[in-house]
Amino acid sequence: MNRLLSSGTARPLLSAASRSLRAATSPSYTVATPNVIAALSVRHNSHGSGSDAESFADFSKRYTSFFDNAEDLFELQRGLNNCFAYDLVPGVDVIESALRASRRLDTFSTAVRIFEGIREKVENHGQYEMYLQELKGIKEELGIVTKEELFVGEDS
Repeated sequence: MNRLLSSGTARPLLSAASRSLRAATSPSYTVATPNVIAALSVRHNSHGSGSDAESFADFSKRYTSFFDNAEDLFELQRGLNNCFAYDLVPGVDVIESALRASRRLDTFSTAVRIFEGIREKVENHGQYEMYLQELKGIKEELGIVTKEELFVGEDS
């Protein structure tokens, strides 16, 4: 064993393994615009045989239900972290449910951060504007503003 490690043959194997790990974990984003709800993402069940897949509609239903039942700030923020970790932008129904949960749990700052998360996940400013347009009613109903509206005149 010591001869193998001292001979230097293990090092190329490790660097090849790290290169393939980096390639496998590099992000590739898929955008789900508010007007187009389709099966954009596939989630494999890590506990099953790997053949179970989750469509975008199932993803949206699962997270909408999760946010509707969130009981405290920790649970809400954990759900947001998990939801935004996927290689897609959550649909309008999921965002609306998360915004309602944030106001129900009396955390205005989390509601503002949800919009920041959307802005970071979409591919361009036009898509962000589409989300803002779709969510305009819920923003007004719940009294939520975006970071841009809070800090008018400052570059963010």
